[in-house]
Amino acid sequence: MRRTLFEGLTRRPLTEAPPRVGDEMLAELASQLDRTARRRLGRSLSIREVDAGSCNGCELEINALNNAFYDLERFGLRFVASPRHADVLLVTGPVTKNMREALERTYRATPDPKWVVAVGDCAVDGGMFSGSYAVTGGVSKVVPVDLHIHGCPPAPMEILKGLISLLDAQTADRP
Repeated sequence: MRRTLFEGLTRRPLTEAPPRVGDEMLAELASQLDRTARRRLGRSLSIREVDAGSCNGCELEINALNNAFYDLERFGLRFVASPRHADVLLVTGPVTKNMREALERTYRATPDPKWVVAVGDCAVDGGMFSGSYAVTGGVSKVVPVDLHIHGCPPAPMEILKGLISLLDAQTADRP
């Protein structure tokens, strides 16, 4: 026990490295997303995250978008508690049979224009849970999906890039 305590006092903590001074990539991606959202919607983007039965790996990456490292609130992007205030539904995990109806209700409660983003391999096609008696399948088997973001789990930067590509594609389709 004494050895463990001593090692804890002498070792540096295992944490993620702080962002480099002058690292503009994250700031540019987030501001580009905000500009695109304002051009498309006339306001900032509101996101509702829906866990349809995942292992929570993707939720950790989505929640990282709100931490001090990424801090998307500073760019006007925000997560909302109600689907009635959302523009984008970020759905994670395979859709379990118990969550199917809840996902359908959430989709119907979200006002138009709305987009559904399937985040993670499980949301795309059921992933490692595909074929389980408790799983309906990927998100697209329950509601229409506008964008799939692959990864197990996808990194926060990939989620951010996916949102930008979604809004860019929607802006290009707009007359």
